[in-house]
Amino acid sequence: MKKLQDLTLLATVFSLLAGIGPAASSDWPQWRGPKRDDICTETGLLRDWPAGGPPLLWEATGLGSGFATVSVVGDRIYTAGEKGDSGFLLALSPADGKQVWSTKFGKPAAPGGFVGPRAAPTVDGDLLFAIDQSGELVCLKTADGAEVWRKSLTTDFGGQQPNWGYTESPLVDGDKVAVTPGGAKGAVVALNKQSGALLWQSKEFTDPAHYSSLIAADIGGVRQYIVLTPRSVAGIAAADGKLLWRAPRRGDTAVIPTPIYADDSVYVTSGYGAGCNLFKISNEAGKFSAQQVYANKVMVNHHGGVIKMDDFVYGYSDGKGWTCQNFKTGEAKWQDREKLGKGCLVYADGHFYLRQEDGKGPVALIEASPDGFKEHGRFNQPHRSNANSWPHPVIADGKLYLRDQDVLLCYDVKVK
Repeated sequence: MKKLQDLTLLATVFSLLAGIGPAASSDWPQWRGPKRDDICTETGLLRDWPAGGPPLLWEATGLGSGFATVSVVGDRIYTAGEKGDSGFLLALSPADGKQVWSTKFGKPAAPGGFVGPRAAPTVDGDLLFAIDQSGELVCLKTADGAEVWRKSLTTDFGGQQPNWGYTESPLVDGDKVAVTPGGAKGAVVALNKQSGALLWQSKEFTDPAHYSSLIAADIGGVRQYIVLTPRSVAGIAAADGKLLWRAPRRGDTAVIPTPIYADDSVYVTSGYGAGCNLFKISNEAGKFSAQQVYANKVMVNHHGGVIKMDDFVYGYSDGKGWTCQNFKTGEAKWQDREKLGKGCLVYADGHFYLRQEDGKGPVALIEASPDGFKEHGRFNQPHRSNANSWPHPVIADGKLYLRDQDVLLCYDVKVK
């Protein structure tokens, strides 16, 4: 027992010396948080905001152009931006926003007219994984940003860059990192996270890539990666990349929001009039199938994302406003298009933090309630850029982070 305790203490010391710190329950290590559901489990947060919003702790500049939100683990904040002749991955201090390290990451590119990286980095232990808009996938050391390995989704895996560039955040699952290059060689690949070696490519599933990120789920006793493309929703076996099930589902122009998995069901939504769908996934004697439960336009979510809380899905629906939808039936519980414009959201401690994408980019706090849009304060962020505020809000260790191009704002939302 003493030997085990000594080894544990030694590992902790090495972690602290490396600058990564021990993992904390308040970490936000990847796109949409620990479970990729945009749910923060912290409590003791402000339930009402004062006039002007919660206290602004600090403002960091020098992040460069781009729409990547942040990931937060221990004593590091990670994000990506484009400055001058290169893209960069950055590590900052949560204490004051000062830069800890910066590593070059891909070449300048503006697919669809939008400059800079779009995707949040993924942190797993002492490694960081990220994809830029051109499909450069890199693995770095979190301690100092040193490169471990690098791959190209197009050159190495035959992927075809989507019109607006790659926006996916890598999915780390055990010893694998999975991404979606798309294309005829196989839409999804899994790599060894330590070396970058190819483990498998989904040869049976060859849809083009769009802008949604993978999620992992255990369905019918089988670990699988759920992928959303402009043609399909599908489940790919985590072990070997085999296609387990596929549901045809047409998405127009840009398919972006991350799928939701709950109760043996997969929920997807996208904009440009596509709407939303719920599929029931079954495993009968080792054969999977997907049965559509409903398809409607109650939720037509462009890219702000949706969150399942209890029996309801919340998000912004184009043309209908902020929406609460019954997850099982697809029916609208409430919809409000007057109080706040189109945007993205995150959940924490009984509330949703809503961020409007245009204008002054107001941020509002509302109850996570099926009983209506009940607001508990709002504020306009300072020093707004001319770009839409597309990066999703992040809550970690009692702090609210808002990325706006070159600027990162950190607010204190903890009850004192």
